Amino acid sequence: MSSLVVDNIGELVTNEAGSGEGGPLGIRRRVALLVEDGEVAWIGPAVDAPAADRRIDAGGAAVLPGFVDSHAHLVFAGDRAAEFAARMAGQPYTGGGIRTTVGATRTASDSELRATVRRLHAEALRQGTTTIEIKSGYGLTVADEARSLRIAAEVSEETTFLGAHVVPAEYADRPDEYVGLVCGPMLAAAAPHARWIDVFCERGAFDADHTRAILTCGQAVGLGVRVHANQLGPGPGVQLGVELGAASVDHCTHLTDADVDALASTRVDGMCAEGGHTATVATLLPGAEFSTRSPYPDARRLLDAGVTVALATDCNPGSSYTSSMPFCIALAVREMRMTPAEAVWAATAGGARALRRDDIGVLRTGARADLIILDAPSHLHLAYRPGVPLIRHVLHNGVPQ
Repeated sequence: MSSLVVDNIGELVTNEAGSGEGGPLGIRRRVALLVEDGEVAWIGPAVDAPAADRRIDAGGAAVLPGFVDSHAHLVFAGDRAAEFAARMAGQPYTGGGIRTTVGATRTASDSELRATVRRLHAEALRQGTTTIEIKSGYGLTVADEARSLRIAAEVSEETTFLGAHVVPAEYADRPDEYVGLVCGPMLAAAAPHARWIDVFCERGAFDADHTRAILTCGQAVGLGVRVHANQLGPGPGVQLGVELGAASVDHCTHLTDADVDALASTRVDGMCAEGGHTATVATLLPGAEFSTRSPYPDARRLLDAGVTVALATDCNPGSSYTSSMPFCIALAVREMRMTPAEAVWAATAGGARALRRDDIGVLRTGARADLIILDAPSHLHLAYRPGVPLIRHVLHNGVPQ
C-alpha cells in the first residue's frame, strides 16, 4: 500500500458541513491530508501529519475536491468555429449545427475520435476536473452511438447514451421511426457501454411524448435518467425529468414557477449540509450561455427555493467549447448570482450529486483521493481571478497527474 501526505494546507475545502467553517464547504485550516491506496485515509492538524512514502507541501495554499463535470460531449469530429463567429455577429443559436458535427463524426475513424476524447479529457484534468461525464449523441446510428460510448468508457466511468440528441437528416420526415430505432436496436447496442440515458427535450429536437418513451425504455434496461431541458425556451423537460426521477435536468435556462416547484418537491431531508437536497439536481451550464449570447439561468431563484444546483461545462464543439470548470465557476458568480462558495460547491459536490455519487466531490475519510491544490490561498480566487491558471497540482485516485 502506497501513501502520500499533502502537508501545510492553508485552507481545506471538505464539503463536509459541520467539520469546519464556511457552511457547506466545511473549511478546515492549517491541516494535512493522508492518502492511502487511492483514498483519503486521514485529515488532521498539520503539526500531527503522519509519515508517508511521499509528501507534497501545499505551501499554505487552498486544497479542494477535484471538480466533477457532470455534463460534457467529448466524442466528436470537426470544428464549428465559423458557427461561433456567426453567432457573435448576431445569428441566434437554434441547435441546428448539431447535424454538422454528426456528419463529421460519422466519417471519422475510431483513432480520430479517440484522440479528441483523450485530448479534451487531459485538458479538463489539467484544469482540476477529476470526474467527467461523457455523452454520445454525434453518431445517431446504431454503430456510431455504440462506438462513441465504447471510446468514452476508455477514459470515464460516467457515460451517457444520447442517441436522442436530434433527429438525423435521414429521418427528418420520420421522427417516430427514429424514436423506434433509439428505443430498440440503438439502445440495445449502447446500453452495455453506458450508465445513463439522456434526451434533448426541446423544440426542434424531441417532444414530451418522444422523450418519455425513450427515457422509459432506458430505465427498463437499467440506465439512470438525465434530461437536456428548457435550454431554448420554456418546455416540458424539467417536469418530465422530475416525473421520471431523473438524477439531473440540465440547462434550466427558461423556468416557470411550476418548474422550480417541481424540482423543489424532490427534496430529501437530512442528507446534506443545509439539512437536505433535491433528488433531481438542476445542472447549470453557463459556458453555453456565454458562447450563444443567451440569457443565463437564474441560479439564485433555484437556490432560494431549496433546489440542489450543479455546475458543468457542457463541453462540445458547437455551443460551449470549453473544458474549464474554473471558467464556469467565475461565470456563475458574475452572471448567475451565485456566491463563490455556492459555485465551488456546485462544481464539486453538486456535480457528484448530479451523478448520484458520494465518493467524489468531497474530502473525508474513505472518499476517493481526487483533489486539487490551488496556486492561491483560498477557493475565492477561482472567481476573484478569472482566466488565471490557478491549478497547481491535481491528484486523481491519489496519483499526482
